[in-house]
Amino acid sequence: MDTRKTDSGIGIKPVYTSADSPAPASLPGEFPFTRGVQPDMYLGKLWTMRQYAGFSTAEESNKRYHYLLSQGVSGLSVAFDLPTQIGYDSDHELSEGEVGKVGVAIDSIEDMQRLFDGIKLEDVSTSMTINATGFILLALYTALAKQQGADLKKISGTIQNDILKEYAARGTYIYPPKPSMRIITDIFEWCGHEVPKWNTISISGYHIREAGSTAVQEIAFTLANGKAYVQAAQAKGLDINVFGKRLSFFFNAHNNLFEEVAKFRAARKMWAQIMKDLGATDPKAMMLRFHTQTGGSTLTAQQPLNNISRVTIQTLAAVLGGTQSLHTNGYDEALSLPTEEAARIALRTQQIVAFESGVTDTVDPLAGSYFIESMTAEVENAAWQLMAKIDAMGGSVSAIEEGFIQEEIARSAYEYQRQIESGNKIIVGVNKFQIQTEGHIPLLRVDDSIRQVQTEKLRQLKSQRNPAKVDQCLQDLNDKAVSGENLMPVVLESVENKCTLGEIADTLREVFGEYR
Repeated sequence: MDTRKTDSGIGIKPVYTSADSPAPASLPGEFPFTRGVQPDMYLGKLWTMRQYAGFSTAEESNKRYHYLLSQGVSGLSVAFDLPTQIGYDSDHELSEGEVGKVGVAIDSIEDMQRLFDGIKLEDVSTSMTINATGFILLALYTALAKQQGADLKKISGTIQNDILKEYAARGTYIYPPKPSMRIITDIFEWCGHEVPKWNTISISGYHIREAGSTAVQEIAFTLANGKAYVQAAQAKGLDINVFGKRLSFFFNAHNNLFEEVAKFRAARKMWAQIMKDLGATDPKAMMLRFHTQTGGSTLTAQQPLNNISRVTIQTLAAVLGGTQSLHTNGYDEALSLPTEEAARIALRTQQIVAFESGVTDTVDPLAGSYFIESMTAEVENAAWQLMAKIDAMGGSVSAIEEGFIQEEIARSAYEYQRQIESGNKIIVGVNKFQIQTEGHIPLLRVDDSIRQVQTEKLRQLKSQRNPAKVDQCLQDLNDKAVSGENLMPVVLESVENKCTLGEIADTLREVFGEYR
């Protein structure tokens, strides 16, 4: 008897028939949006082709952005270095060895000006992968848009801003959960008035999956986090039909093509039901719109050119699953930041799927497949069961505080690694089909001297700003943090007056404390 299973443990039959397959629930663009959030999907508009980029200084990253725009990307996606992510300026002692390494270093409004030099913010959609300091980066972006004379009602993009998955899976948090949730709902409220086209959060399953979760756990934990954010916003008195339209999601695409497609379809269906149950009546507030990134943890340092094939499968999974936006990883990313060549091949992968494969010629081309419809139902049922456990604990925040989500992810990661080491799961080039010698792959290296460059920029910034104005802004920030007023207006004023990211984060550290 064949006992094949997906990585989530869902059994796979040798043959599927109509008896296994529930009929597709609705047409594309209709509740519960299993088949897509738009009636015409890619016939009307292709997904946004992004390439995640950011390294070294703002000037170096700006050159990469101009290159990517020249090659046909339709949206930018910014990676920030670790000090920026956790609220330290480049000259802080804890920043040593990390400045510009995993992303671009942004300390001030001047760095933001350099990052987008020659790029009109009204003309691009920008995604920023930033969480604990997401509110500061949003303020910097808005301040720059104002300097450019942009209509703030037109600027569009996303901040990741998903702090719950940081506690569960990734670790770049600063403040404890309650003040962190307060900052997030401040962002929801402020953006609704000031930058209504901005996606205020990208509720992220990506890093949950990278930490070792299964596909089922990825959507269950992500949707549970999403539910917690919605309930926090409702508790603040915000209208679910308004802020619900600006919520977006960020998922991973792995190699099991059909389980991944089913995962995306199930997630849409589940989120529509969750939002309806929480009181949403506007269909747009029930739509799960999502960005996808191909699976970083699936890339191998062994025979790295094989990763081009992996990324192609993952691209197909995202597109067949109905993504709104997509980043494809460079084949060399298990070894270093992507080179220009690797980034170009990754983008070309999306373009070949879009324009040569035929998968965009009809909406939801896998709908009605006995296997896909059965798998969608199986993934959905398993995810609901997991969410019921989280609800019984009092929701996502409680489940994270109790360690439940972290333990579930760790258990799955261990089991996956055990299967590779036993040979039950084959990874081409790693535990089977190895070769003795491999050709040289050119790598992108970031020099440690970047920290000195950034430190000198900070010295010049501080010598040219108004110290009294800086002190006043930081005092106002402290006062509003204590009083419970919305923080975004004073954060925007602070960055406009050349307060640094580290100074703003530290002011709030003094009020909120740090999460350990």
